[in-house]
Amino acid sequence: MAMMRLRREDPRVVGSFRLHRRLGAGGMGVVYLGSDRRGQRVALKVIRPDLAEDQEFRSRFAREVSAARRIRGGCTARLVAADLEAERPWFATQYVPGPSLHDKVAEEGPLTAAQIAAIGAALSEGLVAVHEAGVVHRDLKPSNILLSPKGPRIIDFGIAWATGASTLTHVGTAVGSPGFLAPEQVRGAAVTPATDVFSLGATLAYAAMGDSPFGHGSSEVMLYRVVHEEPHLVGVPDALAPLVRACLAKDPEERPSTLQLSMRLKEIAAREAQGLGDVRPPAQRARVERTTGRLPERAAGYAGQDTERRTGGRTPAERPADRAGDRPGGTTPAPRPQGPHSGSRPRPSGPRNPGSTAGRTGSRTGGRTGPRTTGTGRRPSRPDPKLLRQRLIVFVVVTLLVALGIALAQKL
Repeated sequence: MAMMRLRREDPRVVGSFRLHRRLGAGGMGVVYLGSDRRGQRVALKVIRPDLAEDQEFRSRFAREVSAARRIRGGCTARLVAADLEAERPWFATQYVPGPSLHDKVAEEGPLTAAQIAAIGAALSEGLVAVHEAGVVHRDLKPSNILLSPKGPRIIDFGIAWATGASTLTHVGTAVGSPGFLAPEQVRGAAVTPATDVFSLGATLAYAAMGDSPFGHGSSEVMLYRVVHEEPHLVGVPDALAPLVRACLAKDPEERPSTLQLSMRLKEIAAREAQGLGDVRPPAQRARVERTTGRLPERAAGYAGQDTERRTGGRTPAERPADRAGDRPGGTTPAPRPQGPHSGSRPRPSGPRNPGSTAGRTGSRTGGRTGPRTTGTGRRPSRPDPKLLRQRLIVFVVVTLLVALGIALAQKL
């Protein structure tokens, strides 16, 4: 994170913290790098002098502090201290080392699919904690995401508001950053967790393309595109494009939840990290992920194993050829078409398809073939041992009776 020297007008001490550098400045105030007596480094935000008397800005600042206090988990910078009653209200959070996502992409170029999926999974999991606290960030964008060694962190809850609140501070004025705002924010409708999902989708698109999915232009042009035009996702990896497009749906109800988004991005990150992201053609990957949202390789693998078990190692394409005349032990030759070119041809002595699954099954069982079948294609039933014993007893009894009868006849 770029740091600047303190200016003449900057304070040197705020509360119990000594200030060392400027970290940045925004619409509400200036952020400084400071430290306490124990040496703990903090990012300390002080409201601008000209806004300190504005009750609206004081209220917004207080909302940011309240949001930071309510959110649990490692997705945000932990609140250390705050003073909302000071002449210039301020609060300090744990200092997060590392560049913003905006700066990293601007300096090093677009990220890989694996990097984007991993960052997106962590951010969406973090948003679950934010939304469970009843907070909607409302201004999620690349510059508000810090890439720390321990994972991405969401910062700047200055315009965060409770779920269901309006996005307007003044009539006709949307709060947020054009190009990353959700359509409902532009219209002034109520914000929900789906609002942050839209902004996260635009942020992931930026990480992949180095630009907003709605291009450049004046605020009015950008806001119009967000509401009325489809996003441009050329450059977004095929593994991520369907999911990013779902996040950017105009209707909040059509967007995935933060929990669904986290789980899906974790799957994509794991697959990309293993180098399995390009197993299928791009068009097929996009089509399958759009329709199912699942990993097709897994389902296909399970289906193939189940088919092999049911058919004794034969694939569905090989089963029609399993006629009585083609199976070992068949008693009735298969009918052949009659015609001018239907002369008999010698049949090779070896297996029809040595590379087939059936051939491989035979090799695995030590060369033993399967049970013989009848000409009707059904396996012959084995004789019942109990029935065999009964027949043997009857045969012996009948033989003895016949022999006894013959002996008696000879004596008479």
